[in-house]
Amino acid sequence: MAAQQISEAGLSVHLFDAMPSVGRKFLLAGKGGLNLTHSEESAAFVSRFGSRRPQLEPLIQDFDPAAVRAWAQSLGVETFVGTSGRVFPVDMKAAPLLRAWLARLRHPVRGMPVHFHMRHRWTGWNGEGALTFDTPSGAVEVHAQAVVLALGGASWARLGSDGAWVASLQSRGVDVSPLLPANCGFDAAGGWTPFFSEKFAGQPFKTVALTVMGDQANSEPIFKRKGEFVATATGVEGSLIYAASQVLRDGLSREGRADFLLDLLPDMPYERVLAEVRHPRGSRSLSSHLKSRLHLEGIKAAVLRERLPKSSFDDPAALAAGIKSLPISLEAARPIDEAISSAGGVRFEELSAELMVERLPGLFCAGEMLDWEAPTGGYLLSASLATGRRAAHGVLDYLGEK
Repeated sequence: MAAQQISEAGLSVHLFDAMPSVGRKFLLAGKGGLNLTHSEESAAFVSRFGSRRPQLEPLIQDFDPAAVRAWAQSLGVETFVGTSGRVFPVDMKAAPLLRAWLARLRHPVRGMPVHFHMRHRWTGWNGEGALTFDTPSGAVEVHAQAVVLALGGASWARLGSDGAWVASLQSRGVDVSPLLPANCGFDAAGGWTPFFSEKFAGQPFKTVALTVMGDQANSEPIFKRKGEFVATATGVEGSLIYAASQVLRDGLSREGRADFLLDLLPDMPYERVLAEVRHPRGSRSLSSHLKSRLHLEGIKAAVLRERLPKSSFDDPAALAAGIKSLPISLEAARPIDEAISSAGGVRFEELSAELMVERLPGLFCAGEMLDWEAPTGGYLLSASLATGRRAAHGVLDYLGEK
């Protein structure tokens, strides 16, 4: 996005990429359907960026979800709004959009073509301030009037974003928040039993609600949402877990563990659940009774056996409470390279409003390498595009081209 903006202004742009081909993480993002942005109203949209809302809101307002859709349409890609409010290309695929985008950059309607340099891994600067790159043919040095770094976070290292850039910027005095897993899975405290892990790993918890409570002084939930997630061999992952990942990760950081309450039947009040549990079951087993009266079976029934004391199954009130509010304890986030994205990065306090590193004039940063995080749902990609656009405008201002 930065390259497009600068080249369309008539400047010569060279794009260096560590990988053999362009946009590998972009293509991965589209593997299950390219979620470009989200259609919700502006206040709700920017609220998804939490503590970094003040820094990101003006950038997103300049390139909001409607602008993202218009940009895709300008490349010949029509979009639609799904039932969840997420925005996708009509064909759901990333590759056609990427092909059209690269064609536009290489053969622009206006401005200068972008020059691509693949297998160029940035390694920092030499003593004269030139950019240095490792390439298959050896080290390369490049002098530039202005530079936009868009080096990603530290998730999916095999696609190029490995966080190796942190040391280079820190060596120049740039303050970088530690890179942490975001939109990630977690290991359950003590793990699952072998039976549960072998039988249910990979299976979804459908139509459940997840609640994370505040500390003892705060009786209000700090997170509560209905949705779905998946059991893994060691714990949990999936959309509902990703949505709660920041508060769960922060809890682990503070306390060494994190807990959430799982409502297995969120559409049924506790009183109704209790009544059904108490209903006479005759000669039926408790498992058959719960299946018949509450449609509670499979992974939902199994997780009760995993996490409720045996005595609860002889106490209708305790069993109903477990069904409506089952405590699940977590002991660790999964490794950052497994995460969908990462938190942390170059602190906004180091940057101008146009994302220039104040102590290194002419150097701009964009995308996931900035100190922000957002849930899945189009927010990550939409904000990355917006930061690339803002950094490009900063370059044009810096070079006196606006």
